[in-house]
Parts: sequence; structure tokens; C-alpha cells
Amino acid sequence: MENLDLGVLSDVSTWMRAGHSVSLITVVETWGSAPRPPGALLAVRDDGVVSGSVSGGCVEDDLIARAKSEMQACTKHMEAKPSMLAYGIGKDEAARFGLPCGGCLRLVQEPLHDVAWIDAVLARAAAHRLVARTLTLATGEVTLQDALRSQPMKFDGLTLTTLFGPRWRLVLIGAGQLSQVVATMATALDFEVLVCDPREEYALTFDAKRTSGMRRVQGMPDDVVRELRPDAHTAIVALTHDPKLDDMALIEALVSDAFYVGALGSRRNQQARKLRLAEHFELTDAQLARLHGPVGLRLGARTSAEIAVSIVAEIVQAKNSLPLADTGVPLVVQAERSSLSALPCAVG
Repeated sequence: MENLDLGVLSDVSTWMRAGHSVSLITVVETWGSAPRPPGALLAVRDDGVVSGSVSGGCVEDDLIARAKSEMQACTKHMEAKPSMLAYGIGKDEAARFGLPCGGCLRLVQEPLHDVAWIDAVLARAAAHRLVARTLTLATGEVTLQDALRSQPMKFDGLTLTTLFGPRWRLVLIGAGQLSQVVATMATALDFEVLVCDPREEYALTFDAKRTSGMRRVQGMPDDVVRELRPDAHTAIVALTHDPKLDDMALIEALVSDAFYVGALGSRRNQQARKLRLAEHFELTDAQLARLHGPVGLRLGARTSAEIAVSIVAEIVQAKNSLPLADTGVPLVVQAERSSLSALPCAVG
């Protein structure tokens, strides 16, 4: 579930409370080269205003015309049940609608009558809960249940179960120049960005430059990470270069459910950090192996902006569950414990 689809539901809630009729369209299956994945949403208001997308613009005009025609007949709309739509099944239709490479779409069009389930989904997402919404096509009935991140979207022709989850969240330890650039890039990718830095001079600078979507969290980094209870939609990156701040936060991050944990520092310093954590804080090999360091993809980055690109790119790669590229030394903790025992506890 992408954040922009949560935005679609937020728009729908606002529209319906203002008295508008709304039709919600969901991608349920795709073949070939489809611009939007299963689960993508498009909402059409009775006056033709739209939110979201199901094809990147290929079939939206036709969908808007269909939905408007139905909603203009108010009685028909109130009585209508969900229905199936298909585009691009034949070559002629694929060419007509401009679907690339012969792509095909199957959609569910759903006349909305109740805003309660939408508000419930948005409330759960705001509380960082993942919810499965099941629609029965024959009746239009909707049920909500808690879900797991590994749970897939399901469609069997009779029921449609889609997942709605919290915004992806990035917690940055440190409010220096690099953190500011990373925060700006992550915000542009619709991450909720939380920044923790107890050093007042850095915090004041961050407060002066921060924009919408970023928030500074006060407190010591380890306390902040623990209290946030990081889930599978949370990434944590330590960027202070001060082990007194970074290491304690990383200990909490590595035992959490965060999908990504990274720390700034050279390969040598990262090796020393993992040895330090392993010897003094009783983290397991599996937990230590979760630490990405040197943080970011290997792009030959030199400037703050280039390093930020590499960090954010690796987080996105992990978020999308793609195999992570080789970012440095193999994470074989037992070997590190023996071969690095003579290294000093350098700043990571």
C-alpha cells in the first residue's frame, strides 16, 4: 500500500463529508507492462474531480466518464454494487487506450455509500497499524482486520482484500548537514521523517531549516527509538558520528522490527562498531548482521547530497524488498570478532 493511496482515501473522506458522491476504482490484476500495480486506487467525484491513478493516464478519461454518468443518476448510484472492468484485453483496445506493450488491466469499480470504514482505515494507519480491507462484490459489504506486512492482496472474483498501512517512516539520529539533505529527499518520497539530536546547536539549526513532513523528536536517541516502537514500516539511520549517541540508538534499532538500520562511517569504523556492540551489549550475530554500514549504495559519493542519494536509494531498495547490493565487507560477525579484536573503538 503506497502512501499516495492513503492520500486518496483522505480525499474521499473529505469529499463524502461535503456531500459528494464518490466512486472508488481499484486495480486488481495486471498483465504485460502496467503503469500502476495491483491495489492502486483512483477516486472519482460526481463533478469529475479525481484523486489517484490506476494507469498513469491511459484509461482515466474513460473511467471518469463512466463514473460520472452513474453518479449523475443519484438513485442508481446509491443502489449500485461493485462491478468489474477490464481494459486492453484485445490488441485493438490496448492500442485505443494507449496501454504500453500490450498491457492489460482488471479493475473493481465501487460506488461508495459509507465513510466509516475509510475513517477507520486512516485512523489505524495514523497509529502505525496495517489493516486488511475485504470487499464482497455481490453486496458491497466491507470488513476490516489487522494484517501483516507479508500478507498479499487477494482477489478471487468474489471478494477483494487490499492492504492499507502506515506511512513509511524514517528516523534520523543527528541533525547535521547530511541529515538535513537526507530528510529533504526522504520527505519528497513521502516518508514521515523524525529527527533526534540532543545537541542543542544542531537541533536549532535543523528547526530553522526543516520543512513540512519533518519533525524533531526531543530526548536521548536510545530513549526516542525505544519509545517509537519501530515497526516494519520504519527505517533508522544514525548520522552523528558520535558513538555515545549513535551506538545506543542502534542497539534499540537492531532489536526492533525496523526494516532498515544503517550507520554512517568508514568500513574500518563500521567493523569496530560491530565488534564494540557485540562485545559490550550482547547483541546476537543475526541482529548485528542487520546493520548496514557503510550506509548507502556504493555510488562513489563524495558530497553531502551524493551521500544522501546513496542512503535514500538503499532505504528505498530495502523498502521494496529488493536484494540489497554489496555495500562493503561481508557481515560475518564471528569472523569480525576474531580478526578485529585489535582494532580501537573508533568513532563510527
